[in-house]
Amino acid sequence: QVQLAESGGGLVQAGGSLKLSCAASRYIFTFGAVGWYRQAPGKQRELVADITNGGSTNYADSVKGRFTISMNNAKNTVYLQMNSLKPEDTAVYYCTHKRVNTGTIVGSWGQGTQVTVSS
Repeated sequence: QVQLAESGGGLVQAGGSLKLSCAASRYIFTFGAVGWYRQAPGKQRELVADITNGGSTNYADSVKGRFTISMNNAKNTVYLQMNSLKPEDTAVYYCTHKRVNTGTIVGSWGQGTQVTVSS
């Protein structure tokens, strides 16, 4: 299993932007898909967006039109561009492998990257 490492989080004002990176040491689409999830304090972890090795994407309704997931196969990296950030986007963001056929999450969660949006 290829380990994934999240980076790019930080503190930003509402309306600002951040770009998160999910990097792998080898081919990132080992299971066919990669997903970005987030967990806010006191809340369950939720799907933000995912992407398949074929480039198909899926977004949570709360981020549609504001976030964009993309990939760079040459760099074994998946990105999450986050624009028009809102305080409710504050959370720890994680990336993970997913089985493309079932959507099942594979492996354990990493450390994630903290995103804090101030009002």
